[in-house]
Amino acid sequence: MSGQDLIDAGMSQGSWFRAALEAANKVLSEGGSTADALAAARAHQPAPTLPLRSGNDVAIHMNIRAENAHEQDNIEKVSATMRELVRTPVVRAAAIMPDACPSGPVGTIPVGGVVASEAIHPGMHSADICCSMAISIFPDVSPQALLEGVHAVTHFGPGGRPRGAQIKPSEATLTAFQQNPFLREMVSVSIDHFATQGDGNHFAYVGQMKSTGETALVTHHGSRAPGARLYERGMKIADRFRQLLSPETLRENAWIPAESEEGENYWSALQTVRQWTKENHFAIHDMAAKNLATKVGDRFWNEHNFVFRKSDGLFYHGKGATPAFDNWADDATDLTIIPLNMAEPILIVRGSNANNGLGFSPHGAGRNFSRTAHIRRLREEYGADSRGLSPNNIAAILAKETNGLDTRFYCGSPDVSELPSAYKSAANVRAQIDHYGLAEVVDEVVPYGSIMAGDCQSNAPWRRGKRKG
Repeated sequence: MSGQDLIDAGMSQGSWFRAALEAANKVLSEGGSTADALAAARAHQPAPTLPLRSGNDVAIHMNIRAENAHEQDNIEKVSATMRELVRTPVVRAAAIMPDACPSGPVGTIPVGGVVASEAIHPGMHSADICCSMAISIFPDVSPQALLEGVHAVTHFGPGGRPRGAQIKPSEATLTAFQQNPFLREMVSVSIDHFATQGDGNHFAYVGQMKSTGETALVTHHGSRAPGARLYERGMKIADRFRQLLSPETLRENAWIPAESEEGENYWSALQTVRQWTKENHFAIHDMAAKNLATKVGDRFWNEHNFVFRKSDGLFYHGKGATPAFDNWADDATDLTIIPLNMAEPILIVRGSNANNGLGFSPHGAGRNFSRTAHIRRLREEYGADSRGLSPNNIAAILAKETNGLDTRFYCGSPDVSELPSAYKSAANVRAQIDHYGLAEVVDEVVPYGSIMAGDCQSNAPWRRGKRKG
């Protein structure tokens, strides 16, 4: 039996491997089974050295207040999950943003959560690594023309672009994928999914700058399949360390020690996925510009699902939280982007590096209800029967909530779980940004229209075929 056999069995490499291998191979030499040999090896695994903290050991900065009973329930759930999370031994501080909402079992970082830690926690940046915002100004283009131009070139929905229509990332980014042990098997999928936007709450939004009247394109999406696959690998590696270092820690909060070989490679992989995502945004913007035979003016971007390392040596995990501290990245500007919903302006803000926010601001308006719960509420409001919302119901909801905006759904069917009523009050979130001193609003993108994936499942080709049959 070799050290690789122990690693494949979920054990994390260490000085104890020598004694473990001797014991395992002794069992095998005496005719024992592989399972018995592995059990003998595990007996040499070091005992847990990092117990869970008390739930009150780590400060949680609450930058959120309830405006109604539903929001009070939401805050209680968010507080409970964060209180369990901060028991993780390597966590040093936490903050909750005004747009916070639960995102999993108790102990899972909420959307709108910020956690400072000594290590890297894949579960705290989630599968949508580097979900982010990007804006480009199109000075000489009308909003209608830009929305048409973007619609002609972007790609929403599951999967990537079809063969023959794929677009490659830069050679530098592809080379970085090839050189990283966590990413080298993802080169093909990094091409398949390039210049795509996915589904859910991701969008392409066209509006006009409040300050100048210039037309702007804002896109929202993450790292697609490359990020999701890196997350899966990161969670498996983190769980191996969890079993070795702190088995009591929740699997969702498992960590990769930054100083380990795995930690260094994972950190490098995160930076490569970040570069891929940035290129992904601006590839769509540039394709729209080419389609319209025009040039892009100013542009910038920022992520809000990522891990940042500050000068204090800690890793700051923003799960749906926008960096608001100086020099948060090499390509950082002093401005970041906070969307609210498709019917509201997108905010251009200058971060305030507030201590109570751990240097972060909100990433949007957040939810008080899950998608399923929101749809159930709409069905009750519009008197839908057991078959669900009718086309007439949906048309009435769109007319009420989008207020004459040019709202489009790439897959053909609207996704009512992403309409404005699914989100918290934009006015309340703006007021709380100001109240807690998290950022300064310096400009707005006033909405003209937007494109989202829509309900890709209800009109999927396999469903259409089944209905015809």
